[in-house]
Amino acid sequence: MQVILLERVAKLGQMGDVVDVKPGYARNYLLRQGKALTASKENIADFEGQKAQLEARNLETKKEAEDLASRLEGQQFIVIRQASDGGSLYGSVSTRDAAIVATEEGFSLDRKQIVIRQPIKELGLHDVEVHLHPEVDATITLNVARSPEEAELQASGKTIQEAAAEEEEAADYEIAELFDDIGAAASDDDELAEAVEEVLPEADSSEDEDS
Repeated sequence: MQVILLERVAKLGQMGDVVDVKPGYARNYLLRQGKALTASKENIADFEGQKAQLEARNLETKKEAEDLASRLEGQQFIVIRQASDGGSLYGSVSTRDAAIVATEEGFSLDRKQIVIRQPIKELGLHDVEVHLHPEVDATITLNVARSPEEAELQASGKTIQEAAAEEEEAADYEIAELFDDIGAAASDDDELAEAVEEVLPEADSSEDEDS
């Protein structure tokens, strides 16, 4: 099926290009999203008559997208989720979740603009793409954590596994210190007992002489 593109479509063509696509892709995506028209003589003639307006509108929306991209690029958004001790999520993070947290932070995004290449099913930092315009993209990071404190830890560059290892090491150190203190106290008691034993016989001997 032939269609004429009303805007740039990745891996397909530029505005004004007449391309061959599968009918299902044309009907369910390109035509429905207003990205193309069937390449009839009438539609091609209409496009040529509106081309200047379409190009001007495209340029305006592109500039708006570039402005948003400059502010959005590199932003990190926290997504709180329940997960196992090993870091596996009870579920996954969706494009809708990403759109919600970004919008809550003042960036109005639609889930259709967000692309998650690999399912997010683990705690940690995950980069996702945001398609703001056919020619403008940005990358944001989703900080998926079980609590704001954990998110802050991950943002500093530590994984939950590293944090858990540090906590375990600290606990082991405290236990070792406790046993050292107990051992030192026991040693002091032994020395005290030996000193008492040394003094007592001398005291007993003095009492015997006096009698």
